[in-house]
Amino acid sequence: MPLEAGLLEILACPACHAPLREEADELHCTGGACGLVYPIRDGIPVLLVDEARRSD
Repeated sequence: MPLEAGLLEILACPACHAPLREEADELHCTGGACGLVYPIRDGIPVLLVDEARRSD
């Protein structure tokens, strides 16, 4: 289930504050500096750096 457009517009990467883009069930940092990917679980973004993974 995609996130609402309004919500996605205000979310930012907690590590570097860059905008996020949604792909499948994850939010990808678009800043390039940190390269973190945050999970979306049960429709809820988990924006914790400890729960993020590095992008491939």
